[in-house]
This record gives sequence, C-alpha cells and structure tokens, in this order.
Amino acid sequence: MGGDHAPAVVVEGCIQAARSLSGDVQILLTGPAEEIGRLIREAGAEDAGLQVLHAPEVIGMGDSPATAVKTKTGSSIHVGLAAQREGAADAFVSAGNTGAVMAAALFILGRLPGVSRPAIIGYFPTLRDFCLLIDVGTNVDCKPEHLVQFALMGSVYAEKILRRERPVVAIMNIGEEPGKGNEQVKNAFSLLSAEPGINFRGNIEGRDLMQHPADVVVCDGFVGNIMLKLGESIASVLPQMIGAEMKRQQMGPAEQAVVGRAFEGVRRRFDYEEYGGVPLLGVGGNVIIGHGGSGARAIANMVRVAADVVRQDVSGSITTALASAPAGA
Repeated sequence: MGGDHAPAVVVEGCIQAARSLSGDVQILLTGPAEEIGRLIREAGAEDAGLQVLHAPEVIGMGDSPATAVKTKTGSSIHVGLAAQREGAADAFVSAGNTGAVMAAALFILGRLPGVSRPAIIGYFPTLRDFCLLIDVGTNVDCKPEHLVQFALMGSVYAEKILRRERPVVAIMNIGEEPGKGNEQVKNAFSLLSAEPGINFRGNIEGRDLMQHPADVVVCDGFVGNIMLKLGESIASVLPQMIGAEMKRQQMGPAEQAVVGRAFEGVRRRFDYEEYGGVPLLGVGGNVIIGHGGSGARAIANMVRVAADVVRQDVSGSITTALASAPAGA
C-alpha cells in the first residue's frame, strides 16, 4: 500500500516480477485483501501465483513514522515485516513512507549482531557504471566507528550483489590529502586505513564522484542525502537545459532527435526505476526501500533485487564481516 501510485502500480509491478521470474519467487502482497484481490482479477493475473496477507491499515506518506509505527500495527508495513520475522517471508519490499519502514524494521526485525547503525545505500551514476553511496539519509549524525561499519556493509553489498571483487572504498571529504576534513572523517580515515577487511583508497572530493573513484563511497547521512537529491535533480533539470539550448541554437527536428537519443541513454543512468530500490543494511532481515514515485517497472526491479539479496545471503555476510572486524568498528 506504499507509494504515490499504490496499490495499482504495486500490484502491476509484482505481476511483472512474478511472470518474469517464472515461479522462482513467491510474492506476498500485504494490504486490504478485498481491494488487492480485485486488482489482481482486473489484471487477469489469477495465474501469477500472488498471495495476499490481509492488512487493514495504511501508513500514509505524510504520517509521522514514530506515531504510525506505534498506532497502526495492522498496516501493510507491520504485517509484511512480521511475516519476515516469523519466517513466512525472506524479504520485505516497500515504496511507502521511508521513515516508517525504517522505524518498523528496527522495531520488528532488530539489528544484526554487531551493527550500531543500519544504513541505506544509494546508487550514483559514474562514467563507469555506478558507485554505491552509504549512508544516504538514515543517520545524519555519525561517529567515525559508524562510518567504518558503513564501509564494511557497503563492501559486502558491492561484492555480493554487484559482483565486484574486493571493492574499493573511499570517504567523501573536502580534500584528498590525509588530515583534511572535520574530526569525524579524519578519525574515520585512520580507522579505515587500519581495517584489513576494507580495500581503502582514501579521501575523495565531490567533483571526483562521477569519475568512479571507488565502488563504495562512505559519508554520513546528512552529506549523503544532499548528494543523492542532487543526483536525482540532474535527471529532471538536464532535459530542460538541453531543450532550451537546442531551441536557442535553432536546431531542426532531425538534429534534436539525434541529441535526444544520446541524452536518453545518459538520463537512464539517473533513473531510480532502473535500480528499483535500495537496501536498508544492518537490520535483522532483508529490507528493500523504493522511491515514493515508483512505477510498476521500479516495483518489479525491487522484487528482483530483494530475491538476489536473499540468495547471496547479504545479511549473513555482513554479520561475518563485522564479527571479524576490530572491536572499534
């Protein structure tokens, strides 16, 4: 029931995922059973194998996360996460109220052993595929030790899901030289340099990010969220800027079509629908959070990501990585 276009696009996306995954994944939809059942029938998808878990309440996008988690225990978020806790599901996917999903996940699933702060990963396009940015908004105030944990969790995700062997890690900073930055990042630099489980390359600056300086870029959630929102704005602003420039240069339809095709390929790199959702790493389960504006394609991709996270046992690998890290991490 989460997202700006729920529940119709969520049902549509899950139908797409169920059919493309050819029965390899069982999808449970949580929400008002009668409404969801009607949408499945209207789509002619009774054969898709979707199951419905009745959840009579809905946490809206504008609801206070803290209040909703305590008062709307019959919500689709609660029911879905409880199904994972009880072993009826292996992962939980939602494009709903991000704060409520995070709060409910911590309350219902708890943290993985050794995790101080769960964190959300963001995908950032670069000249070579994309890099992972962690954290992108879960923790706006962090200690150096938290950044080390983010680096460990991000490295596991990059290795298991992106198939990047010994992923390179960097810290976002105001300068590349050791000793630059505030006390948080300077101390984190020292800790990461001494951590044998992390392939640490040092500091990077904001201007370096799109050059793909690392597979995993670590920062606190305050910096990460600003960078993520800046990246999202590029996809919406660039078409306007390019359109205005083509008009200024009085380009003809044929020339505009060529430029448009080239730009569309670039724009897709910034399109969250391509990636589906992002993981909330560090909770005691598998949770994928999607953009509130997700369409059916993004929902389908979120389901595929969740299935891969389960198959690759990302949570178990994070637990192992943290158990072998020094006590300070």
